[in-house]
Amino acid sequence: MTTQEVANRLVSLCREGKVLEAGEELYADNIVSHESPPSPNLLATGKKEVRAKGNQFAEMIEAHHGAKISDPMVVGNYFTITWSMDVTMKGQGRSTMEEIDVYKVQDGKIVEEWFHY
Repeated sequence: MTTQEVANRLVSLCREGKVLEAGEELYADNIVSHESPPSPNLLATGKKEVRAKGNQFAEMIEAHHGAKISDPMVVGNYFTITWSMDVTMKGQGRSTMEEIDVYKVQDGKIVEEWFHY
């Protein structure tokens, strides 16, 4: 897949709520994932660690109230999206979380991702 195709597929799956499925399909086995501070998981390497990090975040959410994911902007083998989530976090109440995500694609798979929030 081209970078544009990977980007479109990621956005499509995530908009359908299939975030974990997107990772299984689109991430390279050696994916590297970077989070912004104060996240307890600033760096995860490999599909297994990245999946565990995603599961840990999902378990912190008490309720989803909505989300919005932008169309991707592609430049070379990178793409970026914005993601806004209206969620209630366990023990923290309801809030809107906004981030900019950057992905690097190589050989039709996402090999690196950065979450800025």
